[in-house]
Amino acid sequence: MNISTEVSLAGITLKNPVMTASGTFGAGEEYSEFVDLNKLGAVVTKGVAAVPWAGNPTPRLAETPGGMLNAIGLQNPGVDVFLERDLPFLKRFDTRVVVNVCGHSEEEYVEVVERLREAPVDFLELNISCPNVKEGGIAFGTQAKAVEHITRRVKERAAQPLIVKLSPNVTDITETARAAEAGGADVLSLINTLTGMKIDIMRRSFVLANRTGGLSGPAVHPIAVRMVYDCAHAVKLPLIGMGGISTAADAIEMILAGATAVSVGTANFYNPCVSEEVAAGIAAYLEQTGTEDIRELIGAVR
Repeated sequence: MNISTEVSLAGITLKNPVMTASGTFGAGEEYSEFVDLNKLGAVVTKGVAAVPWAGNPTPRLAETPGGMLNAIGLQNPGVDVFLERDLPFLKRFDTRVVVNVCGHSEEEYVEVVERLREAPVDFLELNISCPNVKEGGIAFGTQAKAVEHITRRVKERAAQPLIVKLSPNVTDITETARAAEAGGADVLSLINTLTGMKIDIMRRSFVLANRTGGLSGPAVHPIAVRMVYDCAHAVKLPLIGMGGISTAADAIEMILAGATAVSVGTANFYNPCVSEEVAAGIAAYLEQTGTEDIRELIGAVR
């Protein structure tokens, strides 16, 4: 049986729905000895800022039951290094390139987007979980009005389709999903990490220097599936589902809930081959179930 794993996001075709989650895969080079990047639908880069970011002080990683906490703080070398070093490497492969854009102000976001206007990248992913320094450090993504505003501002300057990455740290994620749609987003990705904390009971102090961090991994997967399902019924945009995906079954669950594509994140840290394995597993599932086209699965559970 001939099967098709192709999906489309904002008019751009991916050979399969498997992507890498920002911050867990670098720019692909460190994983390329384990994973054939040609077999992935897309590589999503680590956050790229207008200038180099040092990130948060250490310690900034902690294991938890069923996941991990991170407070890396979007450490990155900046857009100049990305354009000179990372992008040429990625363009050696037949896979889509998604650049995750971060900033502490509207101007910082816009500066990165403008620098990327002529760059050969396929999508921009707007990380709206960054702290807005002009609003007392509140994340852009936690207030619907702010989401709509920053989305519209960036969309005006973007040459590539815009993915907006939604924060789960809100009362109702469908409100921010609708706000991003109203602001002109082409695609939504969800979920980003959930805010958590870990305390060392012997030292009676915080494990992370930042006190709080983002929880990811299998523990968040059921929450992510529910949020993808809710957003699929709230907006008309294609969704990229992520959160605790470590197997093809996890990815298929996301697709059945309404995701067009999926991103694999934390699992990369303990199984560097996982993204390629998930892509192969999805194809095997289509064969096993007699499903000719993966698009038949998108939102099939209602």
